[in-house]
Amino acid sequence: MTTTLICDCNQTMPLEPKTLGAALAESLPLHSALCRREAASFQRAIQSGDEVVVACTQEKRLFGELATQTPAATSPIRFVNIRETGGWSRDAKSAMPKIAALLAAASLPEPEPVSTVSYNSQGRLLIIGPLDEAERAAALVGDTLDVTLMAQGPGVLGGTQERRWPVIAGRIDSLAGWLGAFTLRWTRDNAIDLDLCTRCNACIAACPEQAIGLDYQIDNARCTSHRDCERACSVAGAINFAREPQVLDAAFDLVLDLGASPRIDWHAPPQGYFHLPGGVAHAEGLQTLLRLRELVGEFEKPKFFDYKQSLCAHSRNEVVGCNACVEVCSAHAIASDKQRQRIVVNPNLCVGCGACTTVCPTGALGYTYPRAPDQGLKLRKLLTTYAAAGGRDAALLLHSQEGGQTLVEQLGRQAQLGKAQGVPARVIPVGLFHAASTGIDLWLSAIAFGASQVVVLCTREEAPQYLAALKKQMEIAQALLLGLGYTGTHFRVIVADSTAVLDAALAGLRTTTQQVPATPARFAIGAVKRDRLEMALDHLMGAAPALQAPADASLAFDLPPGSPLGAIAVDKEKCTLCLACVSACPSGALLDSQTAPQLRFIEKNCVQCGLCETTCPEDAVSLVPRLLASPERKQQVLLNEAKPWACIRCSKPFGTQKAIEAMLGKLAGHAMFQGEALERLKMCSDCRVIDLYSATNEVKIAPL
Repeated sequence: MTTTLICDCNQTMPLEPKTLGAALAESLPLHSALCRREAASFQRAIQSGDEVVVACTQEKRLFGELATQTPAATSPIRFVNIRETGGWSRDAKSAMPKIAALLAAASLPEPEPVSTVSYNSQGRLLIIGPLDEAERAAALVGDTLDVTLMAQGPGVLGGTQERRWPVIAGRIDSLAGWLGAFTLRWTRDNAIDLDLCTRCNACIAACPEQAIGLDYQIDNARCTSHRDCERACSVAGAINFAREPQVLDAAFDLVLDLGASPRIDWHAPPQGYFHLPGGVAHAEGLQTLLRLRELVGEFEKPKFFDYKQSLCAHSRNEVVGCNACVEVCSAHAIASDKQRQRIVVNPNLCVGCGACTTVCPTGALGYTYPRAPDQGLKLRKLLTTYAAAGGRDAALLLHSQEGGQTLVEQLGRQAQLGKAQGVPARVIPVGLFHAASTGIDLWLSAIAFGASQVVVLCTREEAPQYLAALKKQMEIAQALLLGLGYTGTHFRVIVADSTAVLDAALAGLRTTTQQVPATPARFAIGAVKRDRLEMALDHLMGAAPALQAPADASLAFDLPPGSPLGAIAVDKEKCTLCLACVSACPSGALLDSQTAPQLRFIEKNCVQCGLCETTCPEDAVSLVPRLLASPERKQQVLLNEAKPWACIRCSKPFGTQKAIEAMLGKLAGHAMFQGEALERLKMCSDCRVIDLYSATNEVKIAPL
């Protein structure tokens, strides 16, 4: 049983307890100061043992403290924001169905925990940059972290005379890794050995070209080989122009890069790597140093993905087909392994954006935070409760739990102050770990469940390829609905980095009209992406306006390139039925026949990965992105067939007449295939061996 506590926040929200209670099937007393003078109601609720949903996120910390101070408080507590998401808006009086939906979704069971990825940091920090800036940063963290400086020039002031931290220098060859496991490889190619240098400054004073800076390295572009410095350092022996360059490497747990350009130039750099081109003498620099001080010990993060190689359409026989996940990943966490016919995902580099699972056509990569069945259950709960409470034309606003949620909350506050319209009553915000973590399967399922629109909010924190992938997937989803006869714009991406832009975009949603199925679906979201997609399509096709007339019972329409649905076209003049495409197909869409030379196809299984097209030696196969809205889509259809070739010795059929004739034509002029050798190509494998053995062992008896 669930106890829901609602509060109108000092009467700033026009809540209707009876309407909300009817939708949730429970009595909802209305509070106005639940976090203050009415806190006793919260304490009594959490002593009941029932699950408690508190409709306030602002005072989450305060309620948590109250729970620890309340005797016999055993109830699990959840929090949901109904204020900025609905109660604070121009049309808040019409938002009761949405608020009921948000409260109902908050009472759903917590998703099953996911496996985790571990990091272990001992605090070994590498600081790369001008020596003066590096030393300034080291002074602020050196009491906590084990600091090594990689000097990249002296900077403005140069290094101090006191050697407080190890200093290395040279040409950086590579820097790779993640929190607790960075590897730096560099070439020490300067004449001055910093391990031997005493910083006596004798070389600086002796150099006539002033080619030596206070980083105690020689600028070879300015040095004219007087060697005065080498003579001045004869006692310490730190300078030797004859020394051979030396390649070195070292391990670190953390990296602070103070260079103008980042050494790891990724949109989503690895955890433990920080780039501060402006140095540490500003607010961002100080915040970064505070974060570095905390990154010592053992850490865990969710393992955001599951990978099923059996479903992967990446490669077969070292030929690459689908490469969508590799291309979209901004964290460089996914790589191709053609030899093993798979992709490889590094969980330490994965940042949990989920874009790879969004673009994966087969579901080989699945998102786990939360898993799709949990996400689907939440969407269905939101939409069914919204409709039951009298809501119409629901629009889901999918946003990230960081930048997106912050922007939505800021918009609510602006609406309360009369400076914005706020989140419309029909728009239901749904928080995701990352805006790119859902795709066409869940979007179409949401439409089947009763949503009129699915909107994804991006706040410019997303990588450019994520935004492009979302728009491409939405183009495909929209084409599907339009092809089935559902008019209107059902999918949109909103890019906003201010409340004004978001407010205007959400207000624009009110002016659109979308056609959706008259009866919402009630199917359960499955664990396999293709199954989810098929369930949604079955419901959408069953109620499709374009399929209501008998003449349209086998409707087929084109989809944009990159669609995960479609057929293939086979050029029968080129196709020799070698069946290389069948062996390459990862999804069982292409089939052969046990009784005749045939190529068969099941369109429902095709993921448009392109492996058949790439593998075909005759260039006879091409992809046809489309949707065939008829039962034939799930049935085997014949794409090509040929007459079998009969063995000239035993008459057993083998191969196809076209393939054997093509082979004979190509090899007829070859020196190794003349006479009997060419005839053997017309035999089956058994007869070919017998004929060759007979010819080799034939005994010729000479006349007496």
